[in-house]
Amino acid sequence: MKGILSISAAALSGVALIGLTSVSPAQAEDTITAASWGGAYSASQREAYYKPAAKEIDMTVLEDEWGGTLSEIRVQVDTGDYKWTVIDAETGTGLAACDEGLIAELDWDMLGGTDRFLPGSTSDCTVGTIAWATIFAYDGDHFTGDNVPMTLADFYDLEKFPGKRGLYANSPVVNIEFALMADGVPADEVFTYLRENEDEALDRAFAKMDTIKDEVVWWDSGAMAPQLLSDGEVVMTTAWNGRIYNAIVNEGQNFVIVWDGQIIDYDVWMIPMGHPDYDLGMKFIEYASRPEVMARQSQYISYGPTTYAASELINPDILQHLPTAPANLTNAVWSDTIWWADHTEELGERFQVWRSQ
Repeated sequence: MKGILSISAAALSGVALIGLTSVSPAQAEDTITAASWGGAYSASQREAYYKPAAKEIDMTVLEDEWGGTLSEIRVQVDTGDYKWTVIDAETGTGLAACDEGLIAELDWDMLGGTDRFLPGSTSDCTVGTIAWATIFAYDGDHFTGDNVPMTLADFYDLEKFPGKRGLYANSPVVNIEFALMADGVPADEVFTYLRENEDEALDRAFAKMDTIKDEVVWWDSGAMAPQLLSDGEVVMTTAWNGRIYNAIVNEGQNFVIVWDGQIIDYDVWMIPMGHPDYDLGMKFIEYASRPEVMARQSQYISYGPTTYAASELINPDILQHLPTAPANLTNAVWSDTIWWADHTEELGERFQVWRSQ
């Protein structure tokens, strides 16, 4: 497994290759800039998409990182001063950007239609590139034998499993769902409960988070969650599954991923509205959405593809570690991005006020 999934230390160093040029001596005829998230994730894109694009479609892909906020796109569209040709975004951000007119509608004829993609991974303006999950993981050197965390209820059980917990600081997304499941709400009823009994459900989630608040160490970047585990600052943490798996496979960390209640979401490609190189952006997205190209990314990070055909091309030894592997879906939750799009701003304010109290 390690030989299959490992890439060079330089590629996984987390250093953004801003202004990266083609792997060939001469820059390819077409050049775009892709904005993504840095770290191991951008490294996987570099190996699966950006480097091969120079040879396979004569395109140089330069790299940049972004913070995932609409304001970063809005200023480019409003001024016409575009930094990025294509953007890798979370689903909810993509839906909000599309609704606001900040990103362009995609050429779905060029992409072969939406039917070849997993449900929920497409919209008029966005197309899924990965299926990823927020999970929790623990330090396998700290918890051993039969006394190990196995459920989200265990994550919240400070008596049975004492020690600091890591939680994501920047958003209530996932924190709310995890708290509800830890408090006994079945995984397949979480968003029904939020839709039908919103006030009660939210009060219940915040009350549950209160029970561990004094033991929380907050993380605000994908790389920080596994680092907290590695440094012993926490004994378990929520995290993006690819970051933890990368630490296990490529850094030799004794971390254990717990798939109970995992929240599955997508990342999507999108193009800023009015971009003069829209056609180049579509050329790249069409290339990145080809099954044989998309399947390559799972060799470098444990995120799943968003097309049925790509899944069929992935080595079974790798497939079993992806969020969409059948064994990992037994108690999974598919994120309701529409609900979150309607609630992110309001709940984000409430969440940050709660954190500061």
